Amino acid sequence: MTGRMPIPPPAYTSSEPTPMTWPLTLLSTGFALFLLALIFRPLEMAFPANPGQKLFRKAWRMDLAFFLGQYLFFNGLVLAAAFVVIGWFYPYLPQAFLASVQSQPWWLQAIEVIVIGDFFVYWGHRLQHNNKLLWRFHRVHHSAEHLDWLAAHREHPIDTIYTLLLTNIPVIILGFPMATLAGVVAFRSIWAVYIHSNVRLPIGPLRWFIGAPELHHWHHDRNQHAGNYANLSPMMDILFGTYTCPNHEPEAFGIEEQTSDNYVGQLLVDPFRREQSSQVNDDFS
Repeated sequence: MTGRMPIPPPAYTSSEPTPMTWPLTLLSTGFALFLLALIFRPLEMAFPANPGQKLFRKAWRMDLAFFLGQYLFFNGLVLAAAFVVIGWFYPYLPQAFLASVQSQPWWLQAIEVIVIGDFFVYWGHRLQHNNKLLWRFHRVHHSAEHLDWLAAHREHPIDTIYTLLLTNIPVIILGFPMATLAGVVAFRSIWAVYIHSNVRLPIGPLRWFIGAPELHHWHHDRNQHAGNYANLSPMMDILFGTYTCPNHEPEAFGIEEQTSDNYVGQLLVDPFRREQSSQVNDDFS
């Protein structure tokens, strides 16, 4: 069996754009915003889950601020943290095992990465809803009272780092090449935007195998333990008894705790409030 040697993590020297890269960063951020709007806004207009929701609905400016914060600054910090952790593991990975994993066909690698990632995302996500410390950061994402493609970006950077490491460290330890991981990460990112979009496009029996907005919208119900913790596929929710999919939208999105109505407050104040949801019990009940 032949296979290429493991690819070391790319060198990463700075989490902030240099003066020379700022124009490129701004250009790529603007292009990403335009491309996502071009893809998802027509879908939301053609198949709206909430037909009365406007494009410039309540708190759209704050969600735009989260988008800009991610693309202009925090994505760099998240990548830097990920590469540091990856660098810790690489020297200890057995070369023969890595070679055998990497010798598999790319499509098989992709399936394995998705299944393994979904398993860890499911339990890690479920823990976020049952652990007081993790919920402090995750509740920023759930504070959105209107869901659409832009609201998908309302996420605290600590929450992003947690999810990214939880999804990727297990498959990195198992030796999957960076090329495979990059492709799956890109796909997960687009899918995350889609399942938050204001779209209801029933897919019939396929909803048992493929995640969709109609599933994830129920995860954002004000009931903190509504279920649907899985990512790309609802199979983990089905296996562990947390799958739910009524034939209508939730009555309301959001959380029961008090939240700030601005970007800085959600980033620097809300995660450190002493107030806690009565629904968080530090267990899986």
